[in-house]
Amino acid sequence: MKSKFIAAAAILLGTVSAQAQALPDLAGRAIVAVTENAYVPLNFADPKTGQGVGLEYDLVNEIAKRLNAKVDWQLSSWDVMIQAVRDGQFDIGMDGITINDERKAQIDFSDPYLTSEQLMLVRADETRFTDNVSFAANADFLVGAQAGTTNFYTAVYSVLDGDEANPRIKLFDTFGASVSALQSGDVDTVLMDKTSANGYIGANPGAFKVVGGPLGSEDFGFILTKGSDLIAPINAALASIKADGTMDALQKKWFYDHNAAQ
Repeated sequence: MKSKFIAAAAILLGTVSAQAQALPDLAGRAIVAVTENAYVPLNFADPKTGQGVGLEYDLVNEIAKRLNAKVDWQLSSWDVMIQAVRDGQFDIGMDGITINDERKAQIDFSDPYLTSEQLMLVRADETRFTDNVSFAANADFLVGAQAGTTNFYTAVYSVLDGDEANPRIKLFDTFGASVSALQSGDVDTVLMDKTSANGYIGANPGAFKVVGGPLGSEDFGFILTKGSDLIAPINAALASIKADGTMDALQKKWFYDHNAAQ
């Protein structure tokens, strides 16, 4: 039995090693990466150091390491990020960006690196509604969102009446600002993916909770300029990161260990 285990382990290690050897070598190329730093636990500023941290930072740094590349990190607001990547100002962008056909018309996506579900984040003491139906039934309840995001469209079409100009949707420049508005009582819910909701709940004990069930699922991908020569290398590195367990380790680090340390 032991010899079989060792043989199986050797085969696995050999497969991982072969995958690593097969990865393209970018010969120290600089990759200009952009994010918003406002999407816990994917990308945010460490409150102690001010440095950008999160799953997306670790993942892109690991991709660059495997491809023999360097990352030049830059910041941008969400509302101009896609256009900036489309125009070639940045090589790769990330901000928990959902893969959809509308965005594919402007930019290219990497393979998905994360799949998540849309949930309703509310204050921990919320008792006035318990799901999207009871929320929608009371015209006084407000939802915070960023224009053009998946969270915005979920609020419009899965919670409210399909009117993108519905005054019950309060728009904010950053995702973090919408969560701050929720905490202060300026809005009553913010829609977000499951992983980010877990991040905010873990980072703010006793402040938030989730109500109702999932309102839909979404795949996250990195965005790149149309026709970028980085797409194939990045996808190859992503595949190797998933295959050898590194992706699982990163998710544990940011969705569980990070929360527990707050």
